[in-house]
Amino acid sequence: MEGLYDGEISLGDFVLSGGEAAALAVIEAAARLAPGFVKESASVENDSFFRGVLDHPHYTRPALWRDLPVPEVLLSGHHGKIEAWRREQSERRTRDRRPDLLGRRD
Repeated sequence: MEGLYDGEISLGDFVLSGGEAAALAVIEAAARLAPGFVKESASVENDSFFRGVLDHPHYTRPALWRDLPVPEVLLSGHHGKIEAWRREQSERRTRDRRPDLLGRRD
């Protein structure tokens, strides 16, 4: 059936009952890139995949939850060290979970 479609998009390795959920995911992912769709454009630039790597872990309060502490660097207030930690965590997470993305980065 060549010539009946312009391209193919994969959302991953799973099966859906219909195309509605997949269509909504594609529409939202594309719409996020349109100017004005997201109030703060910096939010889009911090999304997973925008820079070609997965997002870093996110923490909130309390600083200790179920005996798991928030990394000390995040409590330090040192913005440069926090950003470096986030970059390292993004790289590590991508290397562990989606190493195929690392070869496609800008």
